[in-house]
Amino acid sequence: MTTDYIPKQPPPVDRYQTDHVPVSIGLEDAAYSSGLNNINFRKRNTIKRLEHSDYDSEDFDLSKTDKVKQRKELLKRQSRKRDWYIVLGLTLWAVYIRLWKISQPSSVVFDEVHFGGFATKYIKTRFFMDVHPPLAKMLIALVGKLAGLKDFDFKEIGKDYLVDHVPYVPMRFFCGLMGLLVVPIAYLTVRGAGHSVAAGLVAALMVCYENGLIANNRLILLDPPLLFFTSLTVLMWINFYNQRRKPFQFWWYIWLAATGTGLGLTVSCKWVGLFTIATIGTSTIKNLWELWGNTRISKYVFARHFGARALCLIVLPIMIYMMMFAIHFHSLPNSGEGDGFMSPEFQQTLDGHAYIQSPVDIAYESKVFIRHIATRGGYLHSHPHNYPGGSKQQQVTLYPHRDDNNWWTIRKVDDEETHSIQYVKHGDIVTLKHSDSVKRLHSHDIRPPMTDVEYHNEVSTYGFENFTGDANDHWRVEIIEGDRHDPVSEERLRTIHSKFRLVHVTTGCALFSHSVKLPEWGYDQQEVTCIKGGKMPKTLWYIETTENPMLPPETEKVTYNKPGFIAKFVELNKVMWDTNKGLTSSHPYDSRPEEILWFIGLQPFPSLFILQQKVQ
Repeated sequence: MTTDYIPKQPPPVDRYQTDHVPVSIGLEDAAYSSGLNNINFRKRNTIKRLEHSDYDSEDFDLSKTDKVKQRKELLKRQSRKRDWYIVLGLTLWAVYIRLWKISQPSSVVFDEVHFGGFATKYIKTRFFMDVHPPLAKMLIALVGKLAGLKDFDFKEIGKDYLVDHVPYVPMRFFCGLMGLLVVPIAYLTVRGAGHSVAAGLVAALMVCYENGLIANNRLILLDPPLLFFTSLTVLMWINFYNQRRKPFQFWWYIWLAATGTGLGLTVSCKWVGLFTIATIGTSTIKNLWELWGNTRISKYVFARHFGARALCLIVLPIMIYMMMFAIHFHSLPNSGEGDGFMSPEFQQTLDGHAYIQSPVDIAYESKVFIRHIATRGGYLHSHPHNYPGGSKQQQVTLYPHRDDNNWWTIRKVDDEETHSIQYVKHGDIVTLKHSDSVKRLHSHDIRPPMTDVEYHNEVSTYGFENFTGDANDHWRVEIIEGDRHDPVSEERLRTIHSKFRLVHVTTGCALFSHSVKLPEWGYDQQEVTCIKGGKMPKTLWYIETTENPMLPPETEKVTYNKPGFIAKFVELNKVMWDTNKGLTSSHPYDSRPEEILWFIGLQPFPSLFILQQKVQ
């Protein structure tokens, strides 16, 4: 049994005499002050500094740092190699999923009607108008041309490809290839963002097996190229972001420029690519804001950051977008179905366009094409079909193409032919006789078929043999704007130069059109009404073409200013925008969010199901 041992402490020593005279303290006293009972007292805050000779090479080896770096590089290479093996495997599997039996069905499906038809128009070099930018359409057309596509019109869903020997498989294969590449890109994007291999595989396989994408990527559509360029742009941005600690170096510039190129290509396929620009733009603004707040970065360095991003993410995409339209114009030099959407100046740049040298002056008995300023610039039109309701008189519409039913003859209110030259002036009251018929432009206090409101009146053509008309045929010409280079156009009606309103004398309403379309009985043409207090752009008209045999041969002719590339680019994009706004109805074979069963594979994809019914 052990007991605690308590050493005997020496008796305390008085350090001061009774008269408080200090006494010197020796080592023994220092020992007591340190709490020690011997003279080997503790040395505080002393560090022995080793000389070079004190290092032992076995305890410390400088080569160990290099070995750690080498091991990190080795692991990085192994990880990169493993990623590329996985990418290869995902790509091959996606090829199987996306391209298996891509030749089925062997008939036109869904919007192949449009985009296959556009490919044919590119091959025929006939100008057309579409609401989407041209890149994806041109790529599909290029594949079709290389595969031997000629003049198949893709006119309707269910039309057989095999009968006309259409090379539809290479065109579908191209779209399928664009779509399947999104699968490995999804994996690389997730990995580049710093996530695990498992996370990358989950993302890639979700893209690979999504039913909507599988069906979409197997058809001749614009979406596969759009998705490819969108996903590739995001991957480029991730790569650029990973170079943020190495600014202004080679790969920093490469990935930044690649991101800008991707943005330009994406928005050149569809305008929905603007959302990708907004996403990357938001991230860029955040990044620049952080750089601006970093006091260690000089203004010069910040200016370099800002300039590089502005050049690559703003200027470069705009240049690519405009370049696609330059190629588009060069590929479609000839007049085609899209002429009617464009201005007379634009039309004159197309080969084969029927150029009519119209006289500038407009006199009574002139036959004219009256064109709307707003809503895609359609022509005032009437055809021998009546409204099913209302007055049941002959329809008046806005039609986007040149047609014989667009001709109107300007006459005086007494409806008697004028045998001398009398020019139409501001404030004149006129009648407009339709084409070669006996009917005249007419309006009355009856609601129009589509816009059933009090301030809209129906517009029709009305008349019969030996009927001289009535007050509801009278319209007052009000010139609102003339051409500053042609002062006369402000006083009297002049071809192209005068912008005018036609005001109904009896009711005070103005001839009007908007983007609302008539149903099937009106051939989907735009509604024309007479509106009280209507907005100026939609009540403005101009005369595009005129004929009058009474005018002398030396009468001045209209001269069109030939627009350059920038003017054509701006006009076409404006027409695309206006046309896109007018597309309010849904596709008869599209799928809605509430129709979820096809998404999980419990019912067929709607357009394929309709096709199957048609084939049966």
